[in-house]
Amino acid sequence: MSSFLKFLAGAAASAALIAGTASARAETLTDALIAAYKNSHLLEQNRAVLRAADEDVAQAVAALRPVIQFAIDASYSDGNSRSAFAGGYSSSASAELTASLTLYDGGNNRLAIDAAKETVLATRAALLGVEQNVLLGAVQAYMDVFAAIQSVSLAENNVRLITQQLRAAEDRFEVGEVTRTDVSLAQSRLAASRSNLVAAQGNLAVAREAYKRAIGRYPGALSGIPRLPALPQSTDAARAIAVKGHPDIIEAQHNVTVADLNLARAKARMRPSITARAGVVAEDDGGEYGTVGLSLNQTIYQGGALYAVERQARAGVQQSRAGLLQTVRLVEEEVGNAWSSLAVARAQLAATDQQIRAAQLAFEGTREEARLGARTTLDVLDAEQELLDARTARVDAETNQYVAIYRLLASMGLLTVDHLGLGIPTYDPRGYYNAVSNAPAKSLQGKKLDKVLESIGRN
Repeated sequence: MSSFLKFLAGAAASAALIAGTASARAETLTDALIAAYKNSHLLEQNRAVLRAADEDVAQAVAALRPVIQFAIDASYSDGNSRSAFAGGYSSSASAELTASLTLYDGGNNRLAIDAAKETVLATRAALLGVEQNVLLGAVQAYMDVFAAIQSVSLAENNVRLITQQLRAAEDRFEVGEVTRTDVSLAQSRLAASRSNLVAAQGNLAVAREAYKRAIGRYPGALSGIPRLPALPQSTDAARAIAVKGHPDIIEAQHNVTVADLNLARAKARMRPSITARAGVVAEDDGGEYGTVGLSLNQTIYQGGALYAVERQARAGVQQSRAGLLQTVRLVEEEVGNAWSSLAVARAQLAATDQQIRAAQLAFEGTREEARLGARTTLDVLDAEQELLDARTARVDAETNQYVAIYRLLASMGLLTVDHLGLGIPTYDPRGYYNAVSNAPAKSLQGKKLDKVLESIGRN
């Protein structure tokens, strides 16, 4: 047996185990969502991005505080050089401790703090958007595996049924009731059904790999279709919810504020700045003296660079505002598309239910008529194929309906752990921010910061 056939055989065995084995606790969609949230490397990556944005606030805060520096200078010269000190040597050393503080900079530093805080809020919204994508991917992966299992089961039943049809055709051929053509038709359909079974097993194997990527592990026994979450009554209501709280829109709103603050900072750079300095110098000959100074600085001309920065910031404001309007439009479009997809899936599900009932009656009737000689083997095989197609279509429609429901929630910004009520501890984006936003020194608050870093690991 080839490695590919062994792989498909393993997938078939897994399907049988998942579908038919009674386990202590079958895996629900909620279990899959929780596992996806806990095991997502994408979420971990973007949480680190958020923590880096938190540190920007700390750096902006630090700019308002004194800067303390020290410098040690030492020099030595010997008498071998042709100089006034020929025949001797000289050395000197000094140590200097200085402190400087910006008293006024036109408001640039405080505007930088506000801009960094707004960037943190925008990054938090982006993290929430990533969370939605992770959970939606988990829903898709779960439903794909569930649909693939059902497809394998239908394909296996089809193989068994056509095998029975082939045996019946062979028995009837032995007694002269049908021709060799009927037997050949049954053999052909049996080969096709076996091919469909192999394809279904392959699709299940692919779905299992996608499940592992989205959830973090291979699926076990699945519990079946979950209960449908509550949804708004109309498209307008869904759009209103999305415009009010979708993470992409919130992120774009904060980006507009950041652009406005950056424009104000560009203007502040043209204003004067006042800096105070104090220092103590100690020399090797015992001399020691202190210095105190106050400096006023303002750039009068820099080749037009300051005005270029202001124009660039103004363009950034226009860009961010246009981006906000475009984001709102895209979110509204996504809500409309998700609502339409859900309506189509529901209609298809209702239609396939009717199709299955009709195809079941047609198949049973055709089979009985064939026993009486009023129908051919081909008629029976065609009726059985129509019934299989209807059942397969229902599996696809049911999967599409559930995915469309959760995609609609995501388009409204509601596909989150908190809104779904999964009942697990969630990542607190404020924990790390609260620990570093005041720019703590590691030597003073290191243990507290270490505890925060430990607490933001996998929940």
